[in-house]
Amino acid sequence: MRRLLQLRAQGRLSRGHVRLAGECLGVSERTVWRWLAQAEADLGAVARPGARSGDRFEVTAEVRVLLAYWRGNASAVHRQLVARAGAEAGEPATVVPGGAPADAVPLLDPVPSLSTFLRAVRRDLTAGERTALVAGPEAARAHDVFGKRPRLWRNHTWEADHVQAPLLVDADGDLVRPWVTWFIDTATKTITGTAVTPGHPSRASILAALRAAILRSGPYGPAGGIPERVRVDRGKDFLSKTVLGMLGTLGADVDDLPAYSPHLKGTVENLNRSVDRMLFAALPGYTVTPAPRRVKNAADSPPPLTFTEFTTEVLAWTRWWNTDHHPNSLQGQTPIAAWQSDPTPLSDIPEADLWGLMLEDAGRLRKLTSHGVRWRGRDYIGAWMAGQAGRSVRIRHMPHHDHEIEICDPSGRHLGTAHLADAATPEQLDALRRARTARARRLREEAKKAEALRRQRYAPATTPTAPHRLGAVTAAEADLELDAAAHSDLAALALPDLIAPAPPPEDWNTPASLRPAGERRPGAGEETP
Repeated sequence: MRRLLQLRAQGRLSRGHVRLAGECLGVSERTVWRWLAQAEADLGAVARPGARSGDRFEVTAEVRVLLAYWRGNASAVHRQLVARAGAEAGEPATVVPGGAPADAVPLLDPVPSLSTFLRAVRRDLTAGERTALVAGPEAARAHDVFGKRPRLWRNHTWEADHVQAPLLVDADGDLVRPWVTWFIDTATKTITGTAVTPGHPSRASILAALRAAILRSGPYGPAGGIPERVRVDRGKDFLSKTVLGMLGTLGADVDDLPAYSPHLKGTVENLNRSVDRMLFAALPGYTVTPAPRRVKNAADSPPPLTFTEFTTEVLAWTRWWNTDHHPNSLQGQTPIAAWQSDPTPLSDIPEADLWGLMLEDAGRLRKLTSHGVRWRGRDYIGAWMAGQAGRSVRIRHMPHHDHEIEICDPSGRHLGTAHLADAATPEQLDALRRARTARARRLREEAKKAEALRRQRYAPATTPTAPHRLGAVTAAEADLELDAAAHSDLAALALPDLIAPAPPPEDWNTPASLRPAGERRPGAGEETP
């Protein structure tokens, strides 16, 4: 507009200039002539051509608070603004059910129409702010803009996480939801290590996946080595003393990301979403998609996978991801091709040394006896212990794997493996599991019945009345139940004062409040007669 005004002041403005400006701005030639007329009348309109003149309604801080009160319901806010203005003008009071207190509602004069108010909310509040009012501050992250980290080199940064498969697998007769623990290289998108756990993962799952990620021999390679940095969330298993000590020994820095910040480890989060869409959704027993309403025959539904079959599927998909998948960020390369084309030198560690680092230390030296070595109240023995009773040893073990332990000498040299001496047979373990299951089922049933007795039922109301409690009980029934409850309370049945305690010995320094009347004990420096 300023340039067009300068041309007009110099007498050089032509229709071609106006037409060209309209084409650049995406408006008609007539609109540009109107903007020129407005700019000549008001020089302030030059900065904002076409802006509406006059005051317009804007969302204030008080209105924002009211929008937060109504969880983003702009129509309800407008109704309360209208009711507040009407009450101030002396009109019949209109109460908005569930509305905010009257002193928290701003008084607008005049109150804008509903369409104007909704248009102002859409204009003055961003999409993220409107989403946060409805679904909470965390939901606004979907409308945020995040920067992208620069691509560095292989093994510079790994990201680790657990993901639960939304399907049921058969693990030794029990239907469980398995978990997958993996490490992924952020530069090449290569999955370096994977571990599958039937139940909830632990630090043992992390150590197994980390061992597979570091080793490059056998079935694990070719990707691997020691990373420079590992990003994890605030899971207690990732921040356990064992895992942090293992990574610290390798010289890898651990980035403990803040809570509720999945965007800070987007590579592994994208891997979790990808495996759900590319693998889990195609497996039998997937539970995210609702089942059809009518099932012709339950026998027609495919049986759940066994844990062995599920692990095979996960490892096969991991190999496919590394060797055949083409992520967009790799410009047509597969992750393993991007890994192999990176000239960055790798740092490896011998498998024998890595084995010792993956085990927890029991904390103190123990003695080999004729019964083996005792740990956590149980004896462990091994054939190699013959003739070595009395030797001081150190115990190292995999977390939660208490069926066997590794024995080392005080300097850390591995001596051998020891197994539980009196381990239960598989038949005993099955019987014990069935007994525990039956006991847990009985306790749940008893708790459910107790909750049913405690539950209070009330009659429905169609008018504002006091609640009416249901459930008729006779006076005799109430007395009988109260008497049974009183006799079952052991604390009430206790009689601590039935047998008086014996008097304290003479050589005790008894407090004055507990001495018999008239008795005096010798003080400091006095002799007892």
